[in-house]
Amino acid sequence: MEKPRNDNLKWDEYFMGLAKLSALRSKDPSTQVGACIVDADHKVVSIGYNGMPRGVDDEVIPWGHGEGLESKYLYVCHAEFNAILNTRNGSALQGCSIYVTLFPCNECAKAIVQTGIKEVVFEDDKYHDSLEFQASRRIFELSGVKCRRYVGRSVEIEVK
Repeated sequence: MEKPRNDNLKWDEYFMGLAKLSALRSKDPSTQVGACIVDADHKVVSIGYNGMPRGVDDEVIPWGHGEGLESKYLYVCHAEFNAILNTRNGSALQGCSIYVTLFPCNECAKAIVQTGIKEVVFEDDKYHDSLEFQASRRIFELSGVKCRRYVGRSVEIEVK
């Protein structure tokens, strides 16, 4: 009798892998972010990636770090925000976990808290010292949302 594999993906690795795969949809030339929301039964509730709002031609809007109206930051919808908006039933997010490739900004933190998501699992935290991300940590702490860094194997997605 054959034994089952023991090198299969663990749940955290699987969900972070889905977030990474989602990030590949982003057209942002500098930062691709993906998010995957899952419930307590390990079912995927929603996914998202960072990109322009629906119907906005991403060839017309600037993708650079420019000033004023020439800054992508005024236009891009973040992966977490898109994953929340992509949910067919907002109440389905109550008690869920969100896996994100980049720690959420303060605006996404507010949306995460407001929808009832109870855990944030993040991979990268490159903006840790920025004011917006300090505020995110405070929002999560004050609202009781658990945050933890992803510590599983590095899941690499290759598209050929």
